[in-house]
Amino acid sequence: MVKTLVTVAFLVCSSSLAFAQASRTRLITTTGEASVKVVPNEIEFVLGIETRDRNLGGAKKLNTERLQRTLDVLRSLGVDEKNVQTDYLDIQPEYNNDRVAVSYLVRRTLAVILKDLSKFEALVSESLQVGVNYVHSVQFRTTELRKHRDRARAMAIQAAREKAVALAKELGQRVGRPHAITEGGGGWLYPGGFWGGRYGQMTQNVQSSGGGLAPSESDGLSLGMINVSATVSVAFELD
Repeated sequence: MVKTLVTVAFLVCSSSLAFAQASRTRLITTTGEASVKVVPNEIEFVLGIETRDRNLGGAKKLNTERLQRTLDVLRSLGVDEKNVQTDYLDIQPEYNNDRVAVSYLVRRTLAVILKDLSKFEALVSESLQVGVNYVHSVQFRTTELRKHRDRARAMAIQAAREKAVALAKELGQRVGRPHAITEGGGGWLYPGGFWGGRYGQMTQNVQSSGGGLAPSESDGLSLGMINVSATVSVAFELD
């Protein structure tokens, strides 16, 4: 029994000593931020087709006709069928003040991924001409996101170290080995702003900047750049 108590006491003392040593570790914590501008190599559009008629059958027929004309445009532009998806369908009666249905509204969204960016302007303008009512969302994307994200993260870590070295130098200290590393994150609304929009996590740290549907100097539609960003906090030991 005495031997057991001595062993327990030794373990408690060892743990206390280790904790005391850890608590005496001098740290400096800095945050590094970095971003990489990337030219997109694909674009996702969310297009909306809205039709209205006094009869439900008429509203549905008109919507289907506009959808088919839009699909014909996409096919003529070389968009692969696997990159076209009907994303949302909604049918609503519209009532007068006496709560009598006087018309029907049919809404449909179409998600399209365009690989040939030179067809950007043609896809938007021709789709609107054949019956698309809304361009709900234009997302500029890159299929090489992992590579650019890793580069941004490495730059953020380097920025955090450079900041720590500069701060420590002002106090006559030197930066040692890293003690802890934490990566930042975030979220986004995707695609957003349209019928049936949904929220998702921005696990890739990507957002589009600039571009969109703003007209260029030649009265065309301009492409945006993708901003791949990373934020990293690092705690360094001080020697």
